[in-house]
Formats: sequence, structure tokens, C-alpha cells
Amino acid sequence: MSGILACGAYLPRLRIARTVIAAANSWLRAPGGAAAKGERTFCNWDEDAITMAVEAARACLASRDRSTIRSLVLASTTLPFADRSNAGIVAAALDLPASTQCTDLCGSQRAGTQALLQALQRADGADGEVLVIASDRRLAKPGSPQELAYGHGAAAVLIGEGPVVAQLLGAASLHSDLVDHYRSSGAAYDYTLEERWVRDEGHLKVLPEVIGSALNDAQVTAEQIARILLPVPSRTAQVVTQRAGMAVSALEDDIVGVCGDIGVAHALLRLAKTLDEAQPGDRVLLAGFGQGADALVLRVFEREPGPEADRKFPQLLAERIEEQQYTRFLSHCGLLGVDFGMRAERDNRTAHSASFRRHRDLLAFVGGRCTACGTVQFPRSHVCVNPQCRAFETQVTHPLAETRGCVKTFTEDWLAYSARPPLVYGNVALEAGGNAFIEFADTMPGELAVGRPVRFSFRIKDVDTLRGFQRYFWKATPVQD
Repeated sequence: MSGILACGAYLPRLRIARTVIAAANSWLRAPGGAAAKGERTFCNWDEDAITMAVEAARACLASRDRSTIRSLVLASTTLPFADRSNAGIVAAALDLPASTQCTDLCGSQRAGTQALLQALQRADGADGEVLVIASDRRLAKPGSPQELAYGHGAAAVLIGEGPVVAQLLGAASLHSDLVDHYRSSGAAYDYTLEERWVRDEGHLKVLPEVIGSALNDAQVTAEQIARILLPVPSRTAQVVTQRAGMAVSALEDDIVGVCGDIGVAHALLRLAKTLDEAQPGDRVLLAGFGQGADALVLRVFEREPGPEADRKFPQLLAERIEEQQYTRFLSHCGLLGVDFGMRAERDNRTAHSASFRRHRDLLAFVGGRCTACGTVQFPRSHVCVNPQCRAFETQVTHPLAETRGCVKTFTEDWLAYSARPPLVYGNVALEAGGNAFIEFADTMPGELAVGRPVRFSFRIKDVDTLRGFQRYFWKATPVQD
């Protein structure tokens, strides 16, 4: 049987209450109201669509064998590179086989559901598994309604043959060049059209039609749908549900209030959450909207024993750092130029030839293990670092990204440059043995302590603003209780 084998999700730890945003912009309009309730996620300065995609994929794959993945599709409208394989960077960070087909899919808010649907329709398990990832880091103009509504995050779905979590029963797609919003090439922000027109001409007409077609294709009645995931506000979702003949009670609560509208990743993020909560036999209807619509009808199966997704949605919500500073929020979004002082004035030119020669070490965080004494070290070298060994040319590769460690030493450096001061770095004692000198991410001043457990996260190392290039590496992040 082919279908969805696993799901995973990722939300940045940083959260900002909508009341903080509303208060900072109260001179523009009256603060408060329904739009200012709850909070939204946003990326730290060293996170983007690629780093979030890696984290969602890691949660999805857990301890699964990655050598069976034949294809990786990355869906997003906010990919950092216009002419470089973004999906290829994700595949390298996940240490997938070099034969993995890597595809970037963009251009519409339903790129996530399109990627999922295409993978499910073509899945037969004969050629291996397909990893579909949706990730978005949409920016919004300060003071705009979108600044309150948007959020950042990612979700991943593994599709293949085996004990499935859910199977596709039927689907339908409808193309309609109805422009509800758009962002021109090179523009930083979306331009959004009048909500009532989009609702009346788009949501209330396109969605019921495509849902009806999907139900017919699945040979499922509207009454049999147990869980409904629609990409529209709650009141509009109720009308769409009624027009499609489905029960309003089957509507799943949206997650906009607790994390924001995650854009391309929103539908897959909600699907991951729903499949964790659904009962075997439930029929789930998932829809995507954007210059048309997709609708998928899925049947949920009982989970068989196997790798569990790492850090499910409730835990992602709980792992949070509350941001009180609106200007720091703008800075991390790249919307406020801050004078970080002369120490920030440095040339971050990347030596691409050296990076390519050590690309697996850097992107996949692969160290070395001495076959003579078993010592693990990072980075790999020709000589074992164990002073009692010092064997030459005895090291084999030893992946470190999925291992853990604990803080051995750390420094909170308030003099060195960091986009989120202080710069925190130190030694991590690896659970496999050995040490790694590394930066820490997502830490508050005074939070770290010697002995605290850490995991490793894929992040932006630094940005070369002169040449428009950014490098990636792994950082240590505290394990939350």
C-alpha cells in the first residue's frame, strides 16, 4: 500500500504577541481587536525557508532509513536563492544519497498541496520514497494587517510504500487566475486585494466546486468526512463547508491564532497535526487555495509500531521564546537596519572551493571516528586527536547531526558581533565521545549551564551582504524539558 508514511513539523521558537505589534503601530490605527489576539511565530536571524525545511524533515524522518528516499520536493514562495538548488541544500543537510532528485516548487500558496498531491498520485513504492517539504518565511510591511496574520514555519511529509498513516482516496484541482494577492519578482511584500471580493469570488465559489469533484473522485459522500482542513478564515470555512454539503462540526480548528498563517506550509502543517490526532478510518479533506484550489480526500490508518515523529505540534508550541521588543522582531525579519558597530564590519566572503571539498562535513555535520581507538572528532583530519593514539589515516565518517551532547563550556560574548546579542559559543561534549567547538542558537542570556543537554540545528552561519550569499552550518540548541 502506498501513501503517507510519516509527517513532521517545525515552528521557530521565537514568538511575538500580536498586542506587541499592535501597540507599536497604534499611531496608525486603533490597537486591539480580534486581529491582535494570540501570537505569531517568526524566524531568528539565522533561520530561513531552508533551515526550517531541514528541521521539519528531520522531525518527519526521525530514525528512518534515509537511503530509500529517491526524490525531495521543496515547496515555498520565499526561497533564499533564485538561481541555486534550494532543495539541494536541504538534501545535503539531511545527508541524502547523491542520486536524490531535488526540485524547487514555488509560485503559488498552494505549492505545498500541489507537491503533496503529485507525489501521492505517482507513488508506487517501486523507485523509493518521496519527501515533500513546505516551508515559508513571508515578510510583511510594518503596520500592515499581514504583519499580524503571517507566521513562519515548515512541514514535511514522507510518501512511499509500507505501513501508511494515510492513503489518498481521491483528489481534484482547479486552476483559476483569480488574483487574491501577489508578489512581483524582487518585491519584499505581498500586495493583498480586498477581502470581501476574494471571499465571494474565490473562496465561496472555487472551493465548493473543487471539494465536490474530489469527493466524487474518492467515491466518498460529504457526510463521511470526519475532519476538514480549509485554508480560509473560520466564518468563511463554515459557509464553504455547508455549500459542499459537509458537517460544520467536522471543521478542524485553525492554528492561525497560535502561530500565524504559515503560507505554503500551512496546509501541510495542519495535516501533520490532524494525522497525529485522527482516529483510524477517519476521512480527512485537505484543501489548498491560490489561483485555484486543490482538494485531497485521505483515509487515516492505524499507526503501526515504528519511528515516531520528533517534536510534535503541541511540543513545538510549548518550546517558545517570547519576544517583547518590536524593533528586534523587525531586525530579525531584515526590515530594520541596525548599527551593530565596527565589529560587524567584516568581509564574509566564502571560499567556495574549500567549502565544496568539505561540503559533507559542513552541511551534513559529519565528523570522523578513529578505527584504531574509537575517538570521535569534528572536523575530520588525517591524524587522530586522541593523544594516546595519534594514528594516521584511520578515520571513517561519523554523522553527528542526529546525535546529542551537553554543554561543557560556554561564553556569552557581548563584545563580538551577533545579530542577536550576545554571541554564545563554547564546547559541547558529544554523546558519541569527543568535543565540538560550536555556536549556540535560540538561547537567552543566563539560560545555558554546564551540563545542559543540547541538540543540533541547521542554521545560517553568516551572510555575505556584499556578494549576496549566505553560508549554512550547525549550531547547538538547548533541549527543552
